[in-house]
Amino acid sequence: MSRPKYSVVVPVYNRPQEVAELLESLTQQTYKNFEVVLVEDGSAIKSDQVFEQFAGKLTIQYFFKPNTGPGPSRNAGFEHARGDYFVVFDSDCIIPPHYFEAVEKFLSTNPVAAWGGPDKGMKDFTPLQQAMAFTMSSVLTTGGIRGKSEKGFQPRSFNMGISREVYEKTKGFQFDRFAEDIELSVRIRKLGFKSALIPDAFVYHKRRTSLSQFYRQVSNFGKGRVMVGKAHPGEVKPTHWFPFFFLLGILSIPVMGLINPLLSGILSFCYLTYTILVLFECLNTTRSVWVSLLSIPSLYVQMIGYGSGFFKAMFFKS
Repeated sequence: MSRPKYSVVVPVYNRPQEVAELLESLTQQTYKNFEVVLVEDGSAIKSDQVFEQFAGKLTIQYFFKPNTGPGPSRNAGFEHARGDYFVVFDSDCIIPPHYFEAVEKFLSTNPVAAWGGPDKGMKDFTPLQQAMAFTMSSVLTTGGIRGKSEKGFQPRSFNMGISREVYEKTKGFQFDRFAEDIELSVRIRKLGFKSALIPDAFVYHKRRTSLSQFYRQVSNFGKGRVMVGKAHPGEVKPTHWFPFFFLLGILSIPVMGLINPLLSGILSFCYLTYTILVLFECLNTTRSVWVSLLSIPSLYVQMIGYGSGFFKAMFFKS
């Protein structure tokens, strides 16, 4: 069996339908020299039948292991991977047909050791999923291309590629869950490896299907950023505090109304203006009134969820 250039590693937990959609999108790739390593992380609802369904369509391996979280599961997949590069996708992603072609084109002139790409909402996603995809990527919500900084690009695990050498030097993910990708990206940078954003290597990222699930997800993002800051001092920036102050401002409006109604009114006007700006940016981006209206609850769930998770981890956990 010839050795593939890329090994796609996907941890999965109780989501066979998502995995089926991801694998189906991988069958449509215009570039074919890759394998898939599917790691079942102790699921009660297994994806073994999905693996069998795609065994004849893709070069694919399937492994079941006890539940330990996405970080160790990806590491387990790396141990079985045969490629020169390891590519990590979340199970709730759909990969456009040109993805590996875009990576190949970029690496041919920019031989970086690690890369990542943007995430987008797909028209087939529900309006709420499209709204959440928008607020998670909008520059107005501290999203933008997440992980991009003056020090370089920090790939995220929904769409991350690393060389085999990077894995051998870093030993993969150290955190079990919550910001395990950010922590790995920090170590990649500290070891002197160059990473880059590949704009054309984007994925369609579903995220969750309800606002309550989305809240839990972004709350974990807030917790994870604090964990990264404790492991790597200096990695919590002012932008990461913004959702916390956003939450604090909302909570202060009724209290301020009792003390100084004028200041309460000014603060309320600021939030209203901000909300309208996000709504119109979403309308300009998605061209959907319904998605734009849903971007408002998505915005507040995202900011409040991240801010509350950040606050709890920063001030109440060791």
